[in-house]
Amino acid sequence: MTTSPYKLAVEDLTVAFGHGRRARTVLHGVSTGVRAGQTLGLVGESGSGKSTIAKAIVGIHPIRTGRITLGGEDLTGLRGRGLVAVRRRIQLVSQDPYASLNPRMTIGEAIAEAVDPVRADARKHAATVERWLETVALDGSAAARYPHEFSGGQRQRIAVARALAVEPEVVIADEITSALDASVQAEVLNLLEELRRSLALTMVFISHDLAVVRHVSDEVAVLCRGELLEQGRVRDVYRAPRHPYTRRLLASVPAFEEKPAFEKTLEKKESAA
Repeated sequence: MTTSPYKLAVEDLTVAFGHGRRARTVLHGVSTGVRAGQTLGLVGESGSGKSTIAKAIVGIHPIRTGRITLGGEDLTGLRGRGLVAVRRRIQLVSQDPYASLNPRMTIGEAIAEAVDPVRADARKHAATVERWLETVALDGSAAARYPHEFSGGQRQRIAVARALAVEPEVVIADEITSALDASVQAEVLNLLEELRRSLALTMVFISHDLAVVRHVSDEVAVLCRGELLEQGRVRDVYRAPRHPYTRRLLASVPAFEEKPAFEKTLEKKESAA
């Protein structure tokens, strides 16, 4: 059996919702993966299957055929404690961080719960909580506050801190900047870039925004209607896309070669520093 070059891989993955005649296949034999220490961008229009792949990987959506491997270990079909362990090794950060944070828990309690689900003691894990908050450019005092006291961008930082506090092998970021305005988006993307370098993160970055994917990814995989059309290094795919759909997708973005708003914002901040 050949060894996969990927840290996290899905092979011939098929996902269907419903049963019998009402069954609807949403992923059709998709094979893709991300290399250790790199970021794979999953890009495609709404309904292309990007988020379905993420949820299948962490066990939210059951798969019909195919397999999922992490470091060569087959994760397919895990249940109970095995599935809980996988969700710690592969952390999913969603588009809406408010929905993933318990409004009755302080930020410190939420991060402590991720670190130690059995004994979510914010005081016991105070040093760890503070370290991860500072890692995502938030003051340690944020630990005593509640989710509603923060802006959308700050809550997204907290969600990233909570995911990283588990020290996962892979982070999946699912449309985490899509609800943010350009300036806040720039800050979050800049943070992700810093974390990639300092922590050697292995990440799957899901977005419909081609400019954002180009900014943060080493490789890009293009999806359409549940099928993988092409995958390759970002520079190669964006400069010379092989599939007609990819070419149409790139051509549909106005002035694609111009720098997007978040990159201009980053440059302004860097020049002012």
